[in-house]
Amino acid sequence: MELSYSRVDRYRNELVQQFGVQMLDSIEAVAEASDAIMIESVDGTTHLEQFRRVAPYGKPIFIDKPFTTSLEDAYEIFSLSERNKVPVMSSSSLRYAAALTNALQREEQGEIIGADVRGPMPFVQGQPGYFWYGVHTVEMLFAIMGQECRQVHTICSGEHEMIIGCWSDGRIGTVRGRRRGGSFGAVIHRQSGSDYVDIQAGSTYYESLLEQVIGFFHTGHSPVSLKETLAVIGFVEAANRSRQTGNACFL
Repeated sequence: MELSYSRVDRYRNELVQQFGVQMLDSIEAVAEASDAIMIESVDGTTHLEQFRRVAPYGKPIFIDKPFTTSLEDAYEIFSLSERNKVPVMSSSSLRYAAALTNALQREEQGEIIGADVRGPMPFVQGQPGYFWYGVHTVEMLFAIMGQECRQVHTICSGEHEMIIGCWSDGRIGTVRGRRRGGSFGAVIHRQSGSDYVDIQAGSTYYESLLEQVIGFFHTGHSPVSLKETLAVIGFVEAANRSRQTGNACFL
């Protein structure tokens, strides 16, 4: 992906010249020399192959979004992690936006009965549909609603995208996206009222994510279960399939 390879030299120079990071000749050499591993390739289709190469070293691994671009690859990583006894974590930084975290802690209006999230939804060549940027808004929705989504229906019109998810307990959550522009936000519906969340207000979500990742590296316990990560990938895959067919898809 040009978006990735066109930035490599700049990032490499910054890491080496400003921070003294050592560059090695292979992924395996990095894994051997490291206490923990971060797979940061923006092309999610490469994550499974990269994971295969580093999993045998038995060190905790963080995989940046998207975890994979198919449920099949996601299950293969899950299998490899169990076989090699390797702790794995994956998450969008938006899950840990301070505004969202604070809103989820405000329970005075009762239990969550639904949610509507929004965000930019550009597509790029080589990344299947919503896996490129839709995964951020889906992660936000799962952080609010939990992982028991059972049915997905996608509606697209021009530059606008809408994904409707039905949860096993009857609750409904939606993802609204714009192919050009847009900002991240959410409305959390509770029993006695709704709470608007400006995700980008006082945005510290990258720092908040890294705090979670560092904790994971120390403990080996991911704050986002692999089961939930698999559910997120399954949701996005079903949303892509529904977009193509026009039909609702069961997970």
